Amino acid sequence: MIMYLLMMLTAAIVSYAATWGARLAGNKLELFAPIRSRDMHSTPVSRLGGLGIFAGVLVALIVARQSFFVKDIFRNNAAPWGVLAGAVLIVVVGLADDLLDLRWWIKLIGQSAAAFVVAVWGVRVTIVPFIPEPIVIENDTVSIVLTAGLIVTTMNAFNFIDGLDGLAAGVAIIGGAAFFLTAYWVHRSAVLLDRSDLATLLTAIVVGGCLGFLPHNWFPSKIFMGDSGAMLIGLLMASAGIVSTGQISSGLYDRLNGIPTIIPILLPFAVLFLPLLDLCLAVVRRTALGRSPWSADRGHLHHKLLDIGYSHRTAVVLMYLWTCVLAFGGLAFVVFPWQIVLAVDLAATAVMAVVTAWPYLRQRGPGQMTGTQE
Repeated sequence: MIMYLLMMLTAAIVSYAATWGARLAGNKLELFAPIRSRDMHSTPVSRLGGLGIFAGVLVALIVARQSFFVKDIFRNNAAPWGVLAGAVLIVVVGLADDLLDLRWWIKLIGQSAAAFVVAVWGVRVTIVPFIPEPIVIENDTVSIVLTAGLIVTTMNAFNFIDGLDGLAAGVAIIGGAAFFLTAYWVHRSAVLLDRSDLATLLTAIVVGGCLGFLPHNWFPSKIFMGDSGAMLIGLLMASAGIVSTGQISSGLYDRLNGIPTIIPILLPFAVLFLPLLDLCLAVVRRTALGRSPWSADRGHLHHKLLDIGYSHRTAVVLMYLWTCVLAFGGLAFVVFPWQIVLAVDLAATAVMAVVTAWPYLRQRGPGQMTGTQE
């Protein structure tokens, strides 16, 4: 645990300093993207924050390669460098989009290229958790395509949710922390000669990078992570999830301390539920209007929270709370009996639903429901 936390701290310190530098450079060079109708800010803000997060990830991986215990992850294993190569490519694509506002199909090609780099030289989906037995994917082509598709989907999910100051970074911190604790607990409890784990390292570094970035991005934001940062987070989170899922075939997750085999695939989806839900709703909404699924609009979940009366900060905190319920609600299945966890999760979800809808319910009070005037 200490080494993982040191890598997290390394990523946080470097990310904080690098984001500060990117902020100064962006302001001095006036590298501002045009303010769009859907944007929540009214003054130009640099979108170079993704460079700060990437610097933290890069330095932490280099330090990890030379550090006790975690360096074993890199021994005879090209996966970390494949993930890093994909990260470099997606940051370049995201930075180009932040500065030049690329067409959606050009950005999609860049996302696909980065995802395929990870799939070919990094990590791959080799097994799909299923009841009663997991499905093993033996065809390399199918494995690569499925991996790339999952990575592209996750990248766009995080990119879509990055609409309010501090939102994407905070969701990544909360969800990544839950994922990190689960991956660490599994390897710590298992009987293994080598307990080092790439998924645990990646999530620790993602959390650290976002922790260093968040102070610059909290409302009112001084810098945005941009597409480069949001897609980088999505790529790393997806890669960590794929790594943990692939470990099912080793028997590592076979009811270890009461962990059902299905948990490795359910937890990443629980962690990413809000971004993925926002992505699905956006695709349905835009397609129904006869528009491209990639065309931007002001109909995301965080926009709806603002529309019903929440302030900017309150809407962000509310999304944080939903992420906590979903992510740590999934993590609880690892530790406690599933019957108790399910009951608590359902109760927490009901409470959060009422809290979320409260401004709307208050506006639709008895006077308005009956058509009377107060």
